[in-house]
Amino acid sequence: MSLTITIEQERFPLAQVFRISRGAKTAAEVIKVTVVDGEHVGQGESVPYARYNESLQSVASQLADVAKHIVTLDDHHKLAQYLPAGSARNALDCALWDLRAKVSGQTVSSLLSLPETTHCFTAQTISVDTLENMQASARKLAGAPLIKVKLDPDAVVEKIRAIHEATPQSQLIVDANEGWSIDDLKAVAEPLKACNVVLIEQPIPAQDDEVLESYQCPIPLCADESCHTSDNLSVLKRRYQSVNIKLDKTGGLTEAVKLYREAKALNFSVMVGCMVGTSLAMAPAFLLCAQAEFVDLDGPLLIAQDRTQGFGFDNGKMWQPTPFLWGTP
Repeated sequence: MSLTITIEQERFPLAQVFRISRGAKTAAEVIKVTVVDGEHVGQGESVPYARYNESLQSVASQLADVAKHIVTLDDHHKLAQYLPAGSARNALDCALWDLRAKVSGQTVSSLLSLPETTHCFTAQTISVDTLENMQASARKLAGAPLIKVKLDPDAVVEKIRAIHEATPQSQLIVDANEGWSIDDLKAVAEPLKACNVVLIEQPIPAQDDEVLESYQCPIPLCADESCHTSDNLSVLKRRYQSVNIKLDKTGGLTEAVKLYREAKALNFSVMVGCMVGTSLAMAPAFLLCAQAEFVDLDGPLLIAQDRTQGFGFDNGKMWQPTPFLWGTP
């Protein structure tokens, strides 16, 4: 039976303003794709991202154009022919994997020969703010195993010292979101290492990150905006020690699994990351967490009200309840 593909634009208010070096947001604006074969239903979610010239409207238009080519579940393997890596392909790819699980009676993990996992520990995020507000946020997370701190170039060391003082046992990931220069990085790296910072994510703009080839940072560097698919891993190997796999960049779970396996083969450490979305967006990425060095899937914690049958969270522990909203028969 032919597939019916439905595309919806949805908005989820955040619990509080979320700020990174590029700006602030008050809601998660997402695309939900539903694929029906007449009996079974599959769903997927993506987050269009302006950094990659995406909007809700542009992604919905891409999906509407490609829907006529994806007529049956067997057309799943053709998806990359019609859509580039990005959030449009992600939403449809994940919806098709969910549908495949329902049709086959197997989990998506089983279909992809991925280790089954029911829980992991995710980073919890502190967004860019004043030193006092960021330290207060850290106190609320005191004792969490892993905290991710969003930073612009201002008062980097002072803010991290304040956060480290509030929760000295927590490992910290610093995420600059392309907001620093190489001089900024060199100036803060050693002081940050002394504050239990274990990873610095995308310090330099992606178009300028070749400067990292001549700099040996005392803290491992992670490619985020510089890493989309498996195509440029050999170049990234000269600049970074870790890669952040986000399905909205890879274009879905299919390419994410390929990127994960090839990155591991090249001895990268792996972070499994996300945009700010609901548990429906986190669920496919969660399948990669069993052997990832870092997990950053706290998107649902930033939303005022998550979807039903979504993930549970407790002080960094993230688990999949039963029944669950995606990827199971």
